[in-house]
Amino acid sequence: MQRESVLVNFVYCHPVGHAVEALQYCLGYRSANPQRRIAVVLNSATAVDLASWCDAIDEVYTVDIDVFEPPTADILAHIPREWDWVVDDPRGHQKWQHDFFPGLQRYYELAAEHFRTTGGHTQVGAPKPSYQPRNPLRLDLEAPARSWAAERLPQHAAPTIAVLPGGSAQRWRYPSLASWQRILGAVTDRWPAARVCFTGKLADDGRTSTGFTRAEFDALAGSVPNAVWALDVPLDRQLAAMQRCDLLLSPHSGFAFAALAVGTPWLTLAGNDWAEYYFNPGVPFYSVLPDLDRFPCYVVLGNTPDPVDDGPRSPTMSAERIDADLPELIEGAAWLLSTDADFDDAMRDHAARLHKLFGGRTELMYSVDDLLTSYLR
Repeated sequence: MQRESVLVNFVYCHPVGHAVEALQYCLGYRSANPQRRIAVVLNSATAVDLASWCDAIDEVYTVDIDVFEPPTADILAHIPREWDWVVDDPRGHQKWQHDFFPGLQRYYELAAEHFRTTGGHTQVGAPKPSYQPRNPLRLDLEAPARSWAAERLPQHAAPTIAVLPGGSAQRWRYPSLASWQRILGAVTDRWPAARVCFTGKLADDGRTSTGFTRAEFDALAGSVPNAVWALDVPLDRQLAAMQRCDLLLSPHSGFAFAALAVGTPWLTLAGNDWAEYYFNPGVPFYSVLPDLDRFPCYVVLGNTPDPVDDGPRSPTMSAERIDADLPELIEGAAWLLSTDADFDDAMRDHAARLHKLFGGRTELMYSVDDLLTSYLR
């Protein structure tokens, strides 16, 4: 008997986190029926390698797409037409997304023409095909990467804290060098023997990069007593290094989604455009939320708050915000490093704080598999 086939057509913008979302959904369709054949379509500019480390996926396809420009009519020609089910990323069907990303709209129009299904062509979240939510996602990294990380990060008696100082957006949207030095100073005051593992990507290969210079990374490393590097190495090595760290400290970044997928707790200096919306069952986290009146953020695309006089700097990444929330950041680290850190406790606490921050507006509390709002009940 032929296995039921499900194609998760999850083509969106290229940041790493969107690939992790796709893997989580593939896992949900696999968990609902382990006998299924699961395939995924991803933007070729995203972290496609992640899919090869996810045992929920049988086949991986990519498309070369610029979400700002309509793709050519043959963009899907290399992908089989016939499936039992094709399940789209819902963002590909949202009018406000089309207004920003006309290439995305055209892609999903072409997908509707290209694929033929026996069950249906639908979207993630539809009643069918069957789906089991809230599964722990764990990437299975290959032995060479794990061996490299073990040599780079041998056993250490004190905490090992990974630091990703910024994501792939413009440099002004992340803390200044001075702010990061204050943060790391507070970390090493609390844990003098802590080992700090710096990660990121200086080279821009068309996928992603970290907007910090090598000189800034060197200055950060010089401000801590024990620094190691997982910088500008392949993604599998970066993630293998994360797996050996006790937590990852960073602003909102899709790379942190992948760190969660190897079991590393995430301490987030939250802010900028998006509240955290990916939570991996079983992996604790703590998000330091900003005061929205003092440090505006979480606005619709196109309404980015004006920078403030700190570089200039995004309000939620400014020196004033860092100083205001640094004690909470350190206490969040202490909780994650303790034996008390628990995923369900983290979810209940975060859901309650975010619910209050948003004035009770649960429609703003989007999360993969609707995890957040479920912890309000």
